[in-house]
Amino acid sequence: MNDKTTDQNPPGVRKLEQGGETAGRRGWVERAAWSERMLEALATGVRGGKWHSLYDKVYGRSNLKAAWQRVKANRGGGGVDRMSIADFDKDSEARLEKLSEALRTNTYKPSPVRRTYIPKPGSSEKRPLGIPTIIDRIVQTALRNVIEPIFEHEFDPCSFGFRPNLGCQDALGEIERLLAAGSLHVVDVDLRKYLDASS
Repeated sequence: MNDKTTDQNPPGVRKLEQGGETAGRRGWVERAAWSERMLEALATGVRGGKWHSLYDKVYGRSNLKAAWQRVKANRGGGGVDRMSIADFDKDSEARLEKLSEALRTNTYKPSPVRRTYIPKPGSSEKRPLGIPTIIDRIVQTALRNVIEPIFEHEFDPCSFGFRPNLGCQDALGEIERLLAAGSLHVVDVDLRKYLDASS
């Protein structure tokens, strides 16, 4: 495989090739959670359309370590326990071992999320922000490492939000491509506070 294909942005990147390498998958699939055999199953289909026995991949030490490295690289603040990245890092191996055991034995309990408010650009309003603890962020990242390729494989190529290697610039590029191809309308919808509303 030509390494240049791993740097290209989707939508074409996510197409899985039958029985072989997937163009671009090494750039976003966490190999600590996904083996080559699992990726082949993703490409060729899973019997009954259901994945089984994935939970052990979440608490696997290599996956938790990879998740910790990603959380550490993001350098976020501490949650309700006020533990910082530096604090966790001092004893990370022991903490990850303890976390793996708690997940394995179903004794892990997530902590409440620390609520803070940050300025909203161009507005006097403030935007609410929830900050999970470092440990909870590691668990969330480890879980994402395991389930993201399954869902990512199913997403429509025109979906750009919160996907690996995709963002606003890619969506704008697609809009420009469609306009150049003769499309006449762009619809911009902002569902303000949609998730805040009670049903």
